[in-house]
Amino acid sequence: MCHTLVSNPASEIPRVDLASQWEAIREELDEAVNRVLESGRYILGPEVEALEAELAAFCGVAHCVATGSGTDAIRLALTACRVGTGSEVVTVSHTAVPTVFAIDLAGATPVFVDVDPTSHTMDVAQAASALGPASRALLPVHLYGQCADMAPLTQLGDDHGLWLIEDACQAHGARYRGQRAGAIGHVGCFSFYPTKNLGGYGDGGALVTDEETVADRVRLLRNHGLRNGYMHEVAAGNSRLDELQAAVLRVKLSHLDTWNAQRRRIANEYRDQLSGLPLVTPVEADWGEHVFHLYVIRTPRRDELLGHLRANGVDAGIHYPVPVHRQPPFSNRTSSRPLPVTEQLVGEVLSLPMYPELSSEQVARVTALIREFFE
Repeated sequence: MCHTLVSNPASEIPRVDLASQWEAIREELDEAVNRVLESGRYILGPEVEALEAELAAFCGVAHCVATGSGTDAIRLALTACRVGTGSEVVTVSHTAVPTVFAIDLAGATPVFVDVDPTSHTMDVAQAASALGPASRALLPVHLYGQCADMAPLTQLGDDHGLWLIEDACQAHGARYRGQRAGAIGHVGCFSFYPTKNLGGYGDGGALVTDEETVADRVRLLRNHGLRNGYMHEVAAGNSRLDELQAAVLRVKLSHLDTWNAQRRRIANEYRDQLSGLPLVTPVEADWGEHVFHLYVIRTPRRDELLGHLRANGVDAGIHYPVPVHRQPPFSNRTSSRPLPVTEQLVGEVLSLPMYPELSSEQVARVTALIREFFE
């Protein structure tokens, strides 16, 4: 799961403004919440079933299973695919740590590879070179709202008999060569953390798949191994999405494409107004449609620029300042494989404010401050 830190609401221009989104769809949300409260059904009821059907249709797959978080979606996907103890999962270090926690919680071993310097997603050649006899899955991360280059990863997985599991937690609605994020590999995993492009009002997640056996096993694993009555078919915990969150997410799903279009409009404004400055702006890969969960620029003077923006009321942030392979739970398990692009990115990336309600005037204010800094 890719986890976005909460913005500072006291800033003149916050990194994320969830209150504005709530105000815009307040009546729809009130109706949805009241519908759940009046029904008396709060766990695994009609709202979850409807959300699963609607999200599966949105992604263009046969099955969707809602879970308690994006981390659990990845963990349960791995477990359902029998990727556990003794298995290696090839993934990236330039991601939110929960992506890799999910691998660890499933009992498997993460193998870190570097990312492409332009897309910041999994380097296919590096992934190929990292495969070994214990490799069982590839776990690319669709970072910042852009899909990884999935065609060669699909071929790599097919050639070596690997599961291809997408961390699409930052890419709700993104496309890769016409397909929605999450529908390209064997399983796609989403987080509904509140700041996501499709975010709830609490924790939540889901996975989508065309693999019926995977979906069926995850349904058991998320609900104490229960299918019917009181017969527990497998030993399992609880990772259920509640009815209130499902109702909220159904409302928001109906707006997702519109919101993503607004994010793309904002990204274009940023790009145009930042041209000519000594920094790197995001590049939309020719293989798909970026949905700009985050708008991340790069500059060696990142820390100075961050201080300048915050001092002037703009809540910029860093995603991510410490790569996973240098985090305490994994630092003693890091392979000798070098990750030079990842190591460079963590010192240069800077996330500017990005949310659908961000106005052109606010974008102009942010970019004017950046120009002021460099000039």
